[in-house]
Amino acid sequence: MTIDQSVRPATGSDYARLLQRVTTAGLMRRRPGYYVARTAVVGGLYAGGLAAFLTLGDSWWQLLVAAFFAVVFAQVALMGHDIAHRQIFRTERPSRIAGWFAGNLLVGMGYGWWMDKHTRHHANPNHEELDPDVAPDVLIWSTDQARASRGLPRFIGRRQAALFYPLLLLEGLNLHLSGFRSLRDPRTKHRLVEGTLLSVHVAGYLAALFLVLSPGKALVFFAVHQGLWGLYMGSVFAPGHKGMPTLKPGEKLDFLRKQVLTTRGVRGGWFVDAAMGGLNYQIEHHLFPNMPTPHLRHAQSIVRAHCAEIDVPYYETGLIESYRQMLRHLHAVGAPLRA
Repeated sequence: MTIDQSVRPATGSDYARLLQRVTTAGLMRRRPGYYVARTAVVGGLYAGGLAAFLTLGDSWWQLLVAAFFAVVFAQVALMGHDIAHRQIFRTERPSRIAGWFAGNLLVGMGYGWWMDKHTRHHANPNHEELDPDVAPDVLIWSTDQARASRGLPRFIGRRQAALFYPLLLLEGLNLHLSGFRSLRDPRTKHRLVEGTLLSVHVAGYLAALFLVLSPGKALVFFAVHQGLWGLYMGSVFAPGHKGMPTLKPGEKLDFLRKQVLTTRGVRGGWFVDAAMGGLNYQIEHHLFPNMPTPHLRHAQSIVRAHCAEIDVPYYETGLIESYRQMLRHLHAVGAPLRA
C-alpha cells in the first residue's frame, strides 16, 4: 500500500489545532489515580502468580501458571510502554528507574534498547528506511523489500503469512536477547545497570524453574510461557501498523498525516482496551504519545471529527479483521519471491 501524497498540506497547523482541542478537553492531564490502581492490579497478579507457582510445586498444572504469566508479563510490558512515554511520571529520571524495574527486572526486556527502538518508530512510523519495526530483518513489509531481500528474509518471505504467528512464538526470546545484545553497543546508556538487572531476572527466573520443577517440566514451562508471551506481545503491537501504507525514502508528510495515514485503530469494548493496554487507539496514541491511556478513547471522537474536517482518512477496523488485513498484506508483498 502507498500513501496518496496529494493529501499533504503546506503547513503543520492542522495538528496544532487538534492539539488545542484535546488540551482544552483536559485530555493531556495526568491520571495518577488510574496508574496507582493499574499498578496495584498488575502487581497483584504478578505476586499471585508467584504464589501459585510456589504452591503447586512439581506439577503439570504449572502449565496453567505459565500461560497466566504470559498474560502478566505482557501487562507489565504494557505498563513499561506507558512509563517510557512519560504518561505516569513527568520527568526522565523516575521514568527511567520505573522502566528498569518493569522492563529489565520483572520481564527481562531491556528498557534502554526498547526505548531507542520505539522512539525511532514513533518518529517515522512505517517508513521503510527509518522505522526499525518495518526493517526486513526476518519478515518483509513491501514488494521493494522482497525484491532486494537476501538470506533468511528471502527464504521466509515466500510463505511469511503462514509463518507469522508461529514466528511470534519466538518473539519473547527475541525481546530478551535484544536487550542483552544492546549492551555491546557503546552508545547504549547505563549499560551496567541494565545488564545487571537483566542478569538478575534471568538468574532468578531459571533458578525458580529448576528448583521447583523437574528438568522436563521446567523446559516445558519455559517453552509455554515464553512462546505465549511472544505471541501476545506480537498480537498487541502488530495491528497498529502492519498492512497499512508505508513511506519510502524521500517521501515526506507533515506530522499529523504521517501518524494517521500509516496507522490503524482497532475497535472493541473494555476487554480489547484491557488486553491491548489502550494500544487499540493507536492513531490517538501516535498523535499524543504522552496522553494517559484512559484518555485515548475520549480523544478518539475529537481526532476522528478533526480528520473528517481536513479530509484525512481515519482508518479503524475490528481486531480479527486487522489480523486478516495484516496477513493478506504479508502474503501480497511476498509475491515477487513466489513468482
